Amino acid sequence: MSTPVTERAPQVGRSSPAGYRGTKVRRQRVRAAWLFLAPMLVALTLVAGWPLLRTFYFSFTDASLSDTAGAAFIGIENYLVHDDGAWYGLLTDPVWWTSVWNTLYFSVVSVSLEVVFGIIVALLLNAEFKGRMLVRAAVLIPWAIPTIVSAKMWAWMLNDQFGIINHLLMAVGIIDSPIAWTASASYSMWAVIMVDVWKTIPFVALLVLAALQMLPKDCFEAAEVDGIHPVKVFFRVTLPLITPALLVAVIFRLLDALRVFDVIYVLTSNSTSTMTMSIYARQQLVEFQDVGYGSAASTMLFLIIALAVVIYLYLGRRQLGVDQ
Repeated sequence: MSTPVTERAPQVGRSSPAGYRGTKVRRQRVRAAWLFLAPMLVALTLVAGWPLLRTFYFSFTDASLSDTAGAAFIGIENYLVHDDGAWYGLLTDPVWWTSVWNTLYFSVVSVSLEVVFGIIVALLLNAEFKGRMLVRAAVLIPWAIPTIVSAKMWAWMLNDQFGIINHLLMAVGIIDSPIAWTASASYSMWAVIMVDVWKTIPFVALLVLAALQMLPKDCFEAAEVDGIHPVKVFFRVTLPLITPALLVAVIFRLLDALRVFDVIYVLTSNSTSTMTMSIYARQQLVEFQDVGYGSAASTMLFLIIALAVVIYLYLGRRQLGVDQ
């Protein structure tokens, strides 16, 4: 009669060779990752980190464009200073706060419209129809055109004297006389928002389309068999599944919108009605040649963008249920 063979209980407190090898391999992979990232981090420090530190330093000096080497340290006077019973500095400049409001307004409205229209375009491109590949390629054309080129093209189209936009609107009877879209304080902001939305809808649509292509088909087929309305399927199934891709699209577009310069500067130059923080900083640095004051504006621009991104990422993590 044979005796049963029992397995030996593992010894507590002693790591297994497999676990040891796994930990060792993981450390090797981490070291290899840092080794490959090191050249990029060094280049990023030189290209972005050093100019950023110099901007911080100049914001506490009275440096001018003609004499940056002889700048004297003045503390926070570029930001806020009390002199002769009154407050002066960047934080008391109404033009600066107007540019902050214009930037936030432009960012929120343009990114919201881009997300809405980007989802609609992605859903249309995801459908099966003849010539779909050609349409997908054509949709990317606005995104492929350089921003300066597209802004200058729209500047000609929106011209109040010979622009085609006014001509078409007057032909169909929507307006009675030409409108100075980029020169009017009432229409200029909406004009630049329209141009920016036209330019960047393909970017959002491309990311959403990639997410739609990866969705499982069985849940949609089951919803179709059960007779659930497509709108309800979109809000209950499709939208939650593509939320991670939407968060990526929004964060990239939000970063671009908060630091927008080129499209607005080409269309409206230094107009106060559309002046953003970047245009304000450029005006102080280049036209007024006040490097210290312009650096203070650039520093505030950096801090506002950083704060907006941190808040957005925090809310996005809560939305996705990601723990620390």
